Amino acid sequence: MRKDARHRGREAALQILYQWEIGRTDVTHASQTFFGHQWPGEEPGADLQMFATELAHDTVRRLDNIDPLIAATAEHWRPERMAVIDRLILRLAVCEMLQKSGTPAAVIINEALELARTFSTEEAVKFINGMLDGIRKKIE
Repeated sequence: MRKDARHRGREAALQILYQWEIGRTDVTHASQTFFGHQWPGEEPGADLQMFATELAHDTVRRLDNIDPLIAATAEHWRPERMAVIDRLILRLAVCEMLQKSGTPAAVIINEALELARTFSTEEAVKFINGMLDGIRKKIE
């Protein structure tokens, strides 16, 4: 099954954020490394690269708004105690919700759940679904 460009862009943004978080590097360097050395298959399109890089940058820029929303929704769980990949999926989705880009929250949540199915566990899918639904209600 071929994934659409926006989904592949979200996957790339997640992987860029993972390099940023684990490698303690800046987002621009993580993006260049990812697209220069780790992108699977044919060259990614410029639109996909731009979407992924901008989403990763915007997520990092908005952390002061994103993390308190996550913390307030996850009773007794600070974001830094969550599994890295789950925290990054949440941050990415919350960033997209805050962007008010016209993408419906239901689509953003579904995309986050697909990322969790690909990169995390079935338990994480349930956790992320509940978290994002709660955060969506707070944002709306």
